[in-house]
Amino acid sequence: MNVLSRVWRPALLWAFAGASVLSSCKKAEEVGPVAPTTSTAAATGPVTDAEVNDWILENMKVLYYWNDKLPANPDKAQTPKKFFDSILYKFNATTNPTGDRFSWIQESATELKSSLSGQSKTTGMELTYYLRSQGSTDVIASVLYVLPGSPAAKAGFKRGDIISKVNGVTLSNTQGTSFFGDLLFGQGDTKNYGIARLEADKADPTKTVMVDTDVTRSVTAVVFQENPVYLDSVYTIGSKKVGYLVYNQFVTGPGGPSDKTYDNQIDNVFAKFKAQGVNELILDFRYNPGGYVSSATNMAGLIAKGITGTKSVFTRKEWNATITPELKKQYGDDFFYDYMQPKANNIGDNLQRVYVLTTGSTASASELMINGLKPYFNQQVFTIGRTSYGKNVGSITVEDTKNKHVKWGMQPITTKSFNKDNQSDYSTGFIPTVDLREPLALKPLGDVTERYLSEALFQITGTRTARRAASDERTTPSVGSSIERKAGGSNMFFTDTLPVLP
Repeated sequence: MNVLSRVWRPALLWAFAGASVLSSCKKAEEVGPVAPTTSTAAATGPVTDAEVNDWILENMKVLYYWNDKLPANPDKAQTPKKFFDSILYKFNATTNPTGDRFSWIQESATELKSSLSGQSKTTGMELTYYLRSQGSTDVIASVLYVLPGSPAAKAGFKRGDIISKVNGVTLSNTQGTSFFGDLLFGQGDTKNYGIARLEADKADPTKTVMVDTDVTRSVTAVVFQENPVYLDSVYTIGSKKVGYLVYNQFVTGPGGPSDKTYDNQIDNVFAKFKAQGVNELILDFRYNPGGYVSSATNMAGLIAKGITGTKSVFTRKEWNATITPELKKQYGDDFFYDYMQPKANNIGDNLQRVYVLTTGSTASASELMINGLKPYFNQQVFTIGRTSYGKNVGSITVEDTKNKHVKWGMQPITTKSFNKDNQSDYSTGFIPTVDLREPLALKPLGDVTERYLSEALFQITGTRTARRAASDERTTPSVGSSIERKAGGSNMFFTDTLPVLP
């Protein structure tokens, strides 16, 4: 049997470097998610764990990038989540550094797909968690950004606010990140957040100390659609016109892959950049865990230098040896490539380089952008901040769209990504050109004295907009981030579409 005859209408969400870029790589037409034509699940009656596990294994044998590493006789008596986890070719930093860190499964395919389009139940703020002080097990949460119009925004939260308690309970690392993660995001939708603040140390005014306050803010999480196009600005510094874009997830639009609302907004941002003569570009991907490859390809087409014709390669996707011959036979070589199209608002001819702001949450499609642009700027794509996550593989959404009996959805890694020059050497992340950490005292995004933006402007102009003071440095380690909870966290990099199969 032709291997493709077992798979029906795959919507590829290709998770690049992060199921975290859910490797979202997209073809000509966006279609529905993957489903086997020969699902073993019964058409009626409640689905059993064994039936779900059969469905999982059937799809994984055809689609999984490491399908040749699947166990010969897996234990199907397990629950679906445990079974799925048991068959993965798992990453190990020492023994298997190129293994799978990113495939995941959810009990509801509907919720999985909604999260990939930027919709989730949320308060509307993203956080980074730090130990409160050296040697302490107490944790504080620093607000990275707040979505306009969200419950958190309405409650008065802003970037740089510090949370030390939830419902009167001090955040603690004694039971791992899951403990304070549940306090922040689980156990009911309404939370009362206790606020702390930084104050000058009375004994040494050059230092700051964390002080709890009596201020509390109550927020109720709601299902909320995040617009990833968070902020754009143009700064004029001497002869430099610097375009700055804060973009927090590669999402085509709130309606899924066929909705281009957010892609169109990006086109409009670059129209403004072009009209204002932007000749330097800063992409702020600090909080961007990835998303649809189609959105990354669209943005790259607005930035890359020297795009001509319709075959300017942004990325090439490598599939497993089982499915590759059939894909090539039915769809030709172009199926494996994402090509940038010449766009009227492209600013590449005015750019000599690109700067990208990164953290450990910068993953998947964000890293795909860095890798994909490098050949078009003679490798002059510089990163500022922290080493990125390291995801050069992609995934697709798999769902039982034929029988609609299995309600689960999974996002297995199905591809590995390469740029125009056949480079794919960032499985451990992009090491920053300029190493920088965010302080606890965060300034608003877009403020020219904000640490990351200030450093990028200095690299471009040679003039500092803010002093880098040693007293501003954070000395306690980060112990996690809420970005990891977004649509698979570092699992994002989606390949959006596989053509409808006969």
